[in-house]
Amino acid sequence: MHHIIPHGLHHSMTRNRKSSPERPPQQPQEDERAITARRDEEKHALAQWEAEKHPMGYDEILVDPNDKPVGHSRKYLRSEDFDLIKTLGTGTFARVWLSRLRDAKGPDGDKVFALKILRKVDVIRLKQVEHVRNERNVLAAVAGHPFITTLVASFQDHDSLYMLLDYCPGGEVFSYLRRARRFNEATSQFYAAEIVLILEFLHEQQGVAYRDLKPENILIDAEGHLKLVDFGFAKKVDDRETYTLCGTPEYLAPEVIRNTGHGCAVDWWAFGILVYEFLVGQPPFWDQNPMKIYEQIVAGHLRFPSAMSPAARSLISALCTVDVSKRLGNIKGGASAVKSHPWFKDIDWDELYYRRVPGPIVPHLRGPADTRNFDEYEDENPEREEYSAELRDKHEDAFRDF
Repeated sequence: MHHIIPHGLHHSMTRNRKSSPERPPQQPQEDERAITARRDEEKHALAQWEAEKHPMGYDEILVDPNDKPVGHSRKYLRSEDFDLIKTLGTGTFARVWLSRLRDAKGPDGDKVFALKILRKVDVIRLKQVEHVRNERNVLAAVAGHPFITTLVASFQDHDSLYMLLDYCPGGEVFSYLRRARRFNEATSQFYAAEIVLILEFLHEQQGVAYRDLKPENILIDAEGHLKLVDFGFAKKVDDRETYTLCGTPEYLAPEVIRNTGHGCAVDWWAFGILVYEFLVGQPPFWDQNPMKIYEQIVAGHLRFPSAMSPAARSLISALCTVDVSKRLGNIKGGASAVKSHPWFKDIDWDELYYRRVPGPIVPHLRGPADTRNFDEYEDENPEREEYSAELRDKHEDAFRDF
């Protein structure tokens, strides 16, 4: 079992003692005890959420973030409060670890989390500061939604940012899809319906475009429900348009490729591609050359297998409409128009939102810390660039939200 090397406690626990020479000598110790007590309170809050978590309704999510049990920036939590068990995933500037609270006693010892660690120097070098801030702030705003990864807490130390997320032991939907080759209609409808509820909430309650919908970014939790993860491209756009080229080639909407400006409608296009991939086993537009993929997308000619149901064809065609003004999800009615489509006629949306409908694939697990559904990763390179005083002076303020 690995653990994070302690960082930066000295800075947060010292006081300017020269300004109060008359203070009794035991006062600094009392300050340290107070800090330790607050730190213990924060750790207890994490364990309490994991024990009591439940699907939160809009009235619980759409409140002041300070009034929610999750999504907070924690000022006293430290990296050494966690044991790192195994790497769950890596990226160009982040690594996600299965973790648990260190020295947790009793039932708290079984509670595990996914801890995303981002090195500040890498975030800056790769010009990802704004994306990382967007990710943290969007996740805080949506924390508690039943099908979005829960940001339990965020914190930082002198050279790293931390996002503590709920752990989904089922792994990626992508892995199940590849093993099954394709999902049957009922399984596809179930997963698609949960994604509709995600997009409805992000677009209509938050004004957020997700912009990277694909099977690799959807995990399955212990009960067989979906969790959308990786909000690095998510952006609050409201009714405005944005022009950043981001996403995965097979899932890009035509307006992103043409760089004519895009908004939340890109997610409904990607959703149509996703439903097609669930049912067929591969996306409708594909080529080894990404430029060929882009040409196919902009042309927008869909070809359906003969076995696909008419209702599924109708839904995908309405979602993958090149003309944004005619695209299902972006036309009058928004997400409600998608939910009313005949392909979803058997879905009880309220029962689904509150997770009262069993998932079609429930992972077989040995326990809460089972990692069999995740790949093996090489150890982290111990040699990394230093977060210098110069970088800190220039960029530290950008990380204040953590």
